Amino acid sequence: MLLSILLIVSPIWPLGKNPLPGDPFLIINKQTNEIAYIQGERIVEQYSAATGKTDEPTPQGLFTIIVKAKNPYYRKLDIPGGDAENPLGTRWMGFDAEGTDGRIYGIHGTNRPDSIGKYISNGCIRLNNADVETLFDKVPSGTKVLIVKSGKSFEELGRENGAMR
Repeated sequence: MLLSILLIVSPIWPLGKNPLPGDPFLIINKQTNEIAYIQGERIVEQYSAATGKTDEPTPQGLFTIIVKAKNPYYRKLDIPGGDAENPLGTRWMGFDAEGTDGRIYGIHGTNRPDSIGKYISNGCIRLNNADVETLFDKVPSGTKVLIVKSGKSFEELGRENGAMR
């Protein structure tokens, strides 16, 4: 019963509609630990990120953002959203990797800005809080997220995968 109540009052619930062609698309390159925000035919912004400790934790493939939350609650250690000790930072954008419901894998902020650019996470993609807040406001639920490990440029990856249309 307690779990049911927590799920109902949790700030992590799906928001928004699926995007239309030309709407945002995100590409995360695990080789460079960077994320590109693509809008239509161009790369609008790039951010430094942190990814999995090894190749396995951060899944590769094409996923969809299905959950968004401001000041997400960290269930593993019972840390409320907005708390300085919360490792999820100020925003969460969860995607459906490996058949999950958007609450396991996500793009989120961090309380450890020194981790950005490193291979350090348990599978999520970490950004500085200011960067994830910027993306959060621009990226609706339904946005596609491509995660790769590649030596190709974001332009090449975007064209090959239909992100730049």
